[in-house]
Amino acid sequence: MNQNQIRPASIEEAIHVDEIGIETGRFGGFRLKTSYQPILQRVGRALLPVAVEALVAPYRDGVAVDSRTFLDEVPAADRLFVESLCRCLHLRNHHNIGVPTLRLYFNYDPRANADLDATLREIRTMAGCLVEIGLDPRLLVCEITEATALDEFTLVAVAEIMRALGVRIAVGNFGAGRSTYERIARILPDIVKIDGELFRSLCRDPAAARLFGPLVQTIRRTGAEILAEGIETPAQLKIAVDAKVDLLQGHLLGRPALAGTIFREEPLPLDRLLSSNGDNVIPLFG
Repeated sequence: MNQNQIRPASIEEAIHVDEIGIETGRFGGFRLKTSYQPILQRVGRALLPVAVEALVAPYRDGVAVDSRTFLDEVPAADRLFVESLCRCLHLRNHHNIGVPTLRLYFNYDPRANADLDATLREIRTMAGCLVEIGLDPRLLVCEITEATALDEFTLVAVAEIMRALGVRIAVGNFGAGRSTYERIARILPDIVKIDGELFRSLCRDPAAARLFGPLVQTIRRTGAEILAEGIETPAQLKIAVDAKVDLLQGHLLGRPALAGTIFREEPLPLDRLLSSNGDNVIPLFG
């Protein structure tokens, strides 16, 4: 298919705003929507929503499509455009969460941003979007999903530029691929996200699970907060809580929901979650 038929001429042309203010994107035969998954912090015996992670939710012919399937169909030459489009959608839909104080985590994929000059242009575009919609950059967390990244210089430069804007930095997928202590020392993130697959694999082995607490404490010495993602069972939640992680995320605590879904701010009772049958006890979205 001709590339001009796949990709709109501009981000503005690709975005559609519906009658209630929810924004979606168009790329080829896909309609791109924003979904948000809650991130929680322990406060006493409760878990309080403090942030959401923005995720792309692709649809084709009105049917939801796995995001990996969609991204696999994006030509390499269009990945930067698609990432920029998704980021704009996530930022512009933040007001649709209905809780303006929640932080917003958005992903930065080095595979689409290998060229530093192109990256700088995209960051300037993002900064302009923030001014346009009036979103405080201090509410944003840029999650560098850098397990497959090859260019260390670009990663460090992006982190520095984002910080200059007021955006916090998270390193994702820690424990997978090239996400290592050395990279944390170079990037100096505010938050380190433990890879969900790594976390769940540790939880399956009692001996390995006992190593999770020391791992958390070692990372914390860098000055970063620790986020455990991929929490799906009460047993996994207990391991994360016992290790004193700072932030928690996973289907047990709240599944991704499309922008515009009613968000509930009520804390989740920790004891009820720990004794549940694996379903989230009090859904964070209506």
